[in-house]
Amino acid sequence: FNPRQAPCVYRWKCLDRWLTDPVIPFLFLVERSTYTTGLFLMYRSALSRLCVEAQHTCKIRAQNCSAWAATKAVIDSQLDGIKEAKTYKSERIIVTKQAAHIKVKGDSRSVINFCANNYLGLSSNPDIIEAGKKALDEYGAGLSSVRFICGTQDLHKQMEKKIAQFHGREDCIIYPSCFDANAGLFEAFLTSEDAVLSDELNHASIIDGIRLCKAQKYRYKHRDMNDLEKKLQESSSARIRLIATDGVFSMDGNIAPLPEICNLAKKYNALVFVDECHSTGVLGKTGRGTEEHFNLNGKVDIINSTLGKALGGAAGGYTTAKSELVDLLRQKSRPYLFSNALPPAVVACGIKALDILTENSKLVNTLQENTKKFRSAMKAAGMNIIGDDHPICPVMVAEENQATLMANKMLDRGIYVIGFTYPVVPKNKARVRVQISAAHSEQDIIKAVESFSEVARELRTL
Repeated sequence: FNPRQAPCVYRWKCLDRWLTDPVIPFLFLVERSTYTTGLFLMYRSALSRLCVEAQHTCKIRAQNCSAWAATKAVIDSQLDGIKEAKTYKSERIIVTKQAAHIKVKGDSRSVINFCANNYLGLSSNPDIIEAGKKALDEYGAGLSSVRFICGTQDLHKQMEKKIAQFHGREDCIIYPSCFDANAGLFEAFLTSEDAVLSDELNHASIIDGIRLCKAQKYRYKHRDMNDLEKKLQESSSARIRLIATDGVFSMDGNIAPLPEICNLAKKYNALVFVDECHSTGVLGKTGRGTEEHFNLNGKVDIINSTLGKALGGAAGGYTTAKSELVDLLRQKSRPYLFSNALPPAVVACGIKALDILTENSKLVNTLQENTKKFRSAMKAAGMNIIGDDHPICPVMVAEENQATLMANKMLDRGIYVIGFTYPVVPKNKARVRVQISAAHSEQDIIKAVESFSEVARELRTL
């Protein structure tokens, strides 16, 4: 028996027995001098104390192991529930740049990507990549600081100025992501005296941001202006009332009724907030979003959006609004105050993407034309496609299990799309979501439509 191979608690018990055995010092006394025996007794006393401490440590470890075992059981149960609900998300690994044509690990083919937010095809734009490389050489890899300490470079101020000018606003504040921008907005300036009125299908980041604030919370039915007006009447005693909506709703591809929202805001003296993540670079003649789409430039009070979709796809989110509000966010917005500044290479990529979009609206026009071609061809093929005239094109299916099955069969044909089912979308509203890019060629669109038609016939969904 080798005690070294035994569990740690047993090994320490063996050592403790050896240290407390009265025979051992007697043997030392016979074989060695009294001085040597005295040293041994001194060391034995020290080792005994060590043994007691080690046993205590082992008990704590055993308790921790028991705590983790209980925690693991809870986590495993949750994961099993997700798998049983068939909403477990696996990640396909891309081994190329993000583009209209990509390669997936384990597949030698090039597949056409119809599920990225790469609306303008700028994620792999060579000019944007070069701008990032140049900034990396000149400004370094990162700031190792939050903005207000020593994390603000001239690049950050250039970007904020360009974004404000792009949207026709007074000022702008940038965050690591638009999720952070939404998380940092409501809590910073709304109190229990105020009210926020939110569309029931708003993005999770808006919902979470609203949860963090102390304002009175009202949820109105999706794009239902009668219900919104009712909620405005119910919240009449609030000091500030803020209507919050997505510009474009990411699962349905439909656009918020901004003219009606602005009219109600004016009637009831409320402010309007719009999340433009799927609108910036997409809607309007020059890609300036939902406001431009409805010819309502300047009517929205607060705009949040992202640099992680149409504008190069790197990272970063922002709030652009009146200078006083932006100043308040710099003082109180926790994700801004306690997050490292955006890396200079990422900022430079965003600046270059804005320059490309500002200087030429050709990519926006191409995106909108591709969207019309795809939607028209799919409808002509008998496919049930919902949403407004937006590059998010949900293809509806009759049964829940058909969404994932259809997406897999599309990938077999070289078309990369994703299926969505309950609870990500409402029950009986399963779909395959397609996202169009300016980088898609006419041949790409034709192949996608033909593949959908083939799979639909195979699954008998037409």
